[in-house]
Amino acid sequence: MLLQILLEFNWHELLQPQWYIDNGGLWLLLFIIFAETGLLVGFFFPGDSLLFVAGIFSNKLAAYLYDISAVPDVINLLVVIALCAVAGILGNVAGYWFGRKIGPSMFSWKDRFFFKHHYLVQAKEFYEKHGGGAIVFARFLPFIRTFAPIVAGIVLMDHKKFTFFNVIGCIAWVTIMLAGGHYLDKLFIEKFNFDLKQHLELIVLGIVFVTTAPVLFKIFTSKAKKTNK
Repeated sequence: MLLQILLEFNWHELLQPQWYIDNGGLWLLLFIIFAETGLLVGFFFPGDSLLFVAGIFSNKLAAYLYDISAVPDVINLLVVIALCAVAGILGNVAGYWFGRKIGPSMFSWKDRFFFKHHYLVQAKEFYEKHGGGAIVFARFLPFIRTFAPIVAGIVLMDHKKFTFFNVIGCIAWVTIMLAGGHYLDKLFIEKFNFDLKQHLELIVLGIVFVTTAPVLFKIFTSKAKKTNK
């Protein structure tokens, strides 16, 4: 099975959320949620769209743990939400402690495939602007959410304060994205006879546009200000 997956694998599939669910299921989902906020290599994972698609397939994911035949859909969804929240919280904790131990030296690192210096700088600016709330807001911003906990560690943010914002932000993020996918799929089928599962590529593109628009706006406006000076 693993050999067949490797032989048929194409790198562009890493940008397709359903690939992770079809080939790795619940365990790969949890690892990616952890890695996106706990490991530097996680910045390129499709976090928001992956969670949204996972909400659509929440029953399939819950089936990795138990027999779902006699369990209401909402319970399966809540189980997946709880597990993803734990994975995200632990990921941020790992990023925070990494920042405390190694973070300051990262500002002198050169760009590599698994590290982009400008993402770190953007996260630092975002943190300086929003303070502790940046840990919550960053959950909804690609790239920024990978580096925000590291920056919190670098600036020695109080551990209790970080934990509070970490838990609140992660629960809000996974709940909104998973529940959004789960219930919008049901709504579109019942009201419009439109199956979101058949149009996942368009949905993913829409989510990517919505979530990256603030980051792109920030980048372009910053460049424009520097040019005008």
